Amino acid sequence: MDHLFNIAEKVSLDTNALQQLADLLIRVVEEGASIGFLAPVSPEEAAGYWEKVIEPGVILLTAEQEGTIVGTVQLHPAMKRNAAHRAEIAKLMVDPGRRRQGIALQLMRAAERKAAELGRTLLILDTRAGDPSNKLYLSMGYVEAGRIPQFARSSNGGLDDTVIYYKLLAE
Repeated sequence: MDHLFNIAEKVSLDTNALQQLADLLIRVVEEGASIGFLAPVSPEEAAGYWEKVIEPGVILLTAEQEGTIVGTVQLHPAMKRNAAHRAEIAKLMVDPGRRRQGIALQLMRAAERKAAELGRTLLILDTRAGDPSNKLYLSMGYVEAGRIPQFARSSNGGLDDTVIYYKLLAE
């Protein structure tokens, strides 16, 4: 399989991109991702989320292979004056069938580059304790700042801890 993909910033979503992102969201939640949704996610709920995602304070990056969106991440630059140096990484998703190809790593690198372009020097994120994403973040130099027990409910009904990470970017 060809592992080449293109990372792009989306400033608007056409019908095709909206459908692909909705399908991606449904698939990753069905696979157990903790991204603010509980399985099963309906197509209407998924599309409704993506219809509202592009707004001030949200930068949407996608990874595409052969015209198909296979991953996405969001960068949320803080909007308050005293926080103009920081941004949050959110909703990193990679199609379950296309994992282990470097897509998440390239999306994260693109988000870091965009943050640096915006003059952001501190990135923060959170992820469920025990998820594979923890290894990715640590390998990229993110530092664990702490854990919050029973932070989010899982589709199986349990309460999962979350890990908060930060990374200082070179100024």
